[in-house]
Amino acid sequence: MLAAVATTAKEKGLANVATARGGAEKLPFEDAAFDFVASRFSAHHWRDFEQGLGEARRVVKPGSVAVFIDAFAPGSAMLDTHLQAIELLRDGSHVRDYAVGEWLSALGRRGFALRAFRSFRLRMDFPVWIARMRTPEDRANAILSIQATAPAEVKQHFEIEADGSFMLDVMMAETVAG
Repeated sequence: MLAAVATTAKEKGLANVATARGGAEKLPFEDAAFDFVASRFSAHHWRDFEQGLGEARRVVKPGSVAVFIDAFAPGSAMLDTHLQAIELLRDGSHVRDYAVGEWLSALGRRGFALRAFRSFRLRMDFPVWIARMRTPEDRANAILSIQATAPAEVKQHFEIEADGSFMLDVMMAETVAG
């Protein structure tokens, strides 16, 4: 990912883009180093969600915007369990898709004030979704099996298609650092 970002920045003539490797729970940057922070589909891989949010708050300047975009767990335990199961089978680095309430509470505890919130749904094209993570065939088949035997409520909510494609709940929280 770092090489792809560096290449794209160079191609676009962006001289102020630098890449750095580090975990979300211990970012390799000074306090208040950034005017803007964004996290796109990464928080569900963080080993410590609250610590990752705390690090995001630490590195963004007070009064600056931070945007978090990620899949979220639906409110029902059955839907939540289904989502966590297929996510983990697809990618062993998956930790948890958090519910909207968990997101909003954690953002507040870590010093972010909500400015705007939006939820939407994205269609996950199954062959593309598993190819992106190089999901082994046996795990892809396990996901398809779980989907095929899922209760009607699960199939309906995720709009599971015959080829395994489905709809994913996504949220975007635009916040201001306190």
